[in-house]
Amino acid sequence: MSVLADLLAALFERRYLAAGDPDPRNRSLEELARDLLGSSGEISGMALARHMLDRYAGLGDADKAAFFGFLARDLSLDAEALRAALQAFEAAPSRESYAAVMAAAEPPRQELARRLNQVPGATGQLVAMRADLLRLMREDPGLGVVDLDLRHLFSSWFNRGFLVLRPISWSSPADVLEKIIAYEAVHAIDSWDDLRRRLAPQDRRCFAFFHPAMPDEPLIFVEVALTRGIPGAIHDLLSEPRETIRAQEADTAVFYSISNCQPGLAGISFGNSLIKQVVADLAQELPDLGTFVTLSPIPGLARWLSETGRPLPEEPEARRAIAARYLLEARRADGTPFDPVARFHLGNGALIHAIHAGADRSANGLRQSGGVMVNYLYDRARIVRNHERFATTGQIAASPAVRALAASADKKTD
Repeated sequence: MSVLADLLAALFERRYLAAGDPDPRNRSLEELARDLLGSSGEISGMALARHMLDRYAGLGDADKAAFFGFLARDLSLDAEALRAALQAFEAAPSRESYAAVMAAAEPPRQELARRLNQVPGATGQLVAMRADLLRLMREDPGLGVVDLDLRHLFSSWFNRGFLVLRPISWSSPADVLEKIIAYEAVHAIDSWDDLRRRLAPQDRRCFAFFHPAMPDEPLIFVEVALTRGIPGAIHDLLSEPRETIRAQEADTAVFYSISNCQPGLAGISFGNSLIKQVVADLAQELPDLGTFVTLSPIPGLARWLSETGRPLPEEPEARRAIAARYLLEARRADGTPFDPVARFHLGNGALIHAIHAGADRSANGLRQSGGVMVNYLYDRARIVRNHERFATTGQIAASPAVRALAASADKKTD
């Protein structure tokens, strides 16, 4: 169908130009946007949408920022129309008056995004467009209203019902494997041999979410090690040579790297669904797996210590203690944990199980946490309870050992 749609759009474009209408290639992006919103034909709309996307792709940052400014300024809500629609609904609630409120409450830029998305392959281009927007918003926060609209649309377009979980193995297509290397955000993959060591052995797994509109682009992926017991250092999992075990001999699944792949989908949550689905699939495949944990970085620890004027202790036990104190007590202004990885896993229903000093000897690990790492435990019997307590009261689930470490932090750093 997409091939037919492209053909019809191309035929329309030729007729559009032959009829003496203004060449869309000589018109501004803003003019094309207004034309697209006013277009009533599917094929004519596809031709205009394709021109807009092609034109946008060739812009520099200044012109992209100007286009986003146009969306924020000229394609925003009509406050008077919304006010009138609300008054009419309050005076006489009905299906028709409610529909009028819904129409008035949606800014035209949302409909523009939908019409742009008619073009085959446009979903990925719109995701890339939002990545540009998020970057340019740092200089112009007023563009944030456009981001709210795109985020609203993407939350629907990329909800769990549309996502496809696919295992990634050494036999997966090369273009997908290349993207796994490029998108790995926690423990860098240095070479194809390094990737093979993570994917080929029978005690290793990798899973990714894909979207049908972006079938060759992973949205998020998780790397899993099948082990006997809970590991306390990343080099135990990634160093070579190492002992490989049969998958059936493992009693623990370790999620040691979770990477979001699309900057334009920031704030659209996939990780919660990904981990729960992978836990369920692994438990079905390997019934003897009884423990599901992470081996996670603590990326905010060094920054928190710097901001609060605390030194990073030299003694390993003291480092563990101060990390425990940080994970249990350090909060942002909104009351949520300071650490982004902690927010993610605790929000998913995990508990802080154990803390390990000297667990990450990489330059990045030493810089962000002095080499300290943490296990978050996904206890299938307690996930729902942990999540509900965290979501409603901010209560953090942690093992007695971690709480004891946190209580000893002051003494160990004296």
